Amino acid sequence: MSLAERLASKHAERDAPYVPVAAPLPPVAPEPDPEPQEDERAREDGLLALKSRVGDELFRRMGSRLNDPTLAEADLLGQAREILGEIVDAESAPLTPEERQRLVAQIADDVLGFGPLQPLLDDPTLTEIMVNGHEQIFVERSGRLTLSGTRFRSEAQLRAVIEKIVTRVGRRIDESSPLVDARLEDGSRVNAVIPPLAVNGSSLTIRKFSRDPLTVSDLVGFGSVTPEMAELLDACVRAHLNIIVSGGTGTGKTTLLNVLSSFIPHGERIITIEDAVELQLQQSHVVRLESRPANIEGRGEVSIRELLRNSLRMRPDRIVVGECRGGEALDMLQAMNTGHDGSLSTVHSNSPRDAIARLETLVLMAGMDLPLRAIREQIASAVDVIVQLTRMRDGSRRVTHVTEVQGMEGDVVVLQDAFVFDYAGVDASGRIQGGPVATGVRPRFLDRFAELGITVSPRVFAQPVPGERR
Repeated sequence: MSLAERLASKHAERDAPYVPVAAPLPPVAPEPDPEPQEDERAREDGLLALKSRVGDELFRRMGSRLNDPTLAEADLLGQAREILGEIVDAESAPLTPEERQRLVAQIADDVLGFGPLQPLLDDPTLTEIMVNGHEQIFVERSGRLTLSGTRFRSEAQLRAVIEKIVTRVGRRIDESSPLVDARLEDGSRVNAVIPPLAVNGSSLTIRKFSRDPLTVSDLVGFGSVTPEMAELLDACVRAHLNIIVSGGTGTGKTTLLNVLSSFIPHGERIITIEDAVELQLQQSHVVRLESRPANIEGRGEVSIRELLRNSLRMRPDRIVVGECRGGEALDMLQAMNTGHDGSLSTVHSNSPRDAIARLETLVLMAGMDLPLRAIREQIASAVDVIVQLTRMRDGSRRVTHVTEVQGMEGDVVVLQDAFVFDYAGVDASGRIQGGPVATGVRPRFLDRFAELGITVSPRVFAQPVPGERR
């Protein structure tokens, strides 16, 4: 007997009035079995009714404890699960132990978490969650997108989860303000869009925040960088070179920026500036700044550019900007050119040359009406190294270029690759083969290494023997 039939039978036994036994009726032709869709609908209706009753009773019993700020989340969840178990038992619902456990978990997620999203948020193997309306939830695992087996019951449930997310961070979302950027308490970045902007139902995108930051050893293990490249980048950070991490959306720019920041020596004062805090620096002397959007009345906005200007008055040894996406690029370049060497940031672009063009465009967005040559001179004198990230067809994220900015020749910014990605085909499983290899060109910044007493092993710039793959 299915769960729906057991629930229906249980309620029929409890609610049906007494009827005397009548004489047996003549046999009738058996009715055809209900359609599978009707069975599924009946099952869902029975579960929804049970969840509704149990959820209401949980709210009644726990009361103000659900909003008690002094109660740790783990303690609150433990109490809620214990009470839920008592309520479900009191319902005398004909559930198997597995069904009972699953029901308690689902109601706890609905009440205390983010409903169907909670198991996905708790899954450490997932990096992104993408909700396209209430019936489609895609996830990214190991760089590949797949359709999950999870969905929301309705658009109303999806909207309720979105509102819970944005309310917790002091934001609002409605028809007058139908899109929101926010972050969860664990640092995961959230973007929500609701109708009328989202035509096919509300959209929710969550970029999950890793509890344990990836290390350079992790990136080497993933094949994102080679040991030689990691050694060079470590030396570049210690030598206070200004570095721009370039890449498209979802290529791992913030992850690499976090790894590069880990090379900064302890004892230096670091100011980080981000739209949504993601960097996880392990040094002791770190000040983390986060921009603030305008409130409902359109007031109170604090931009990245304002924070960057203010950081110059905070005696920084290093300035790390999560991403340059507007006029703050000009302030960043000026900071790099005025004694704040060793600064780090990211931009959205698809190659080192595109990164230069992107910086030019961002500087123009500052509204200073500077001539193009003056902008290029600022870039050429401020930026020392561009590290290019690419997301490959197999979903892997690789550093494809480490490029030195060597200055100007005429009106052109001169770039010289120190490492480039050597493509070597695809294996039987579809994974991209090859990796970054040294070009054999000696970067000019090695003279700076020598002045500071920083050395790198000769193998860093050694070209591979023909036919050899690193």
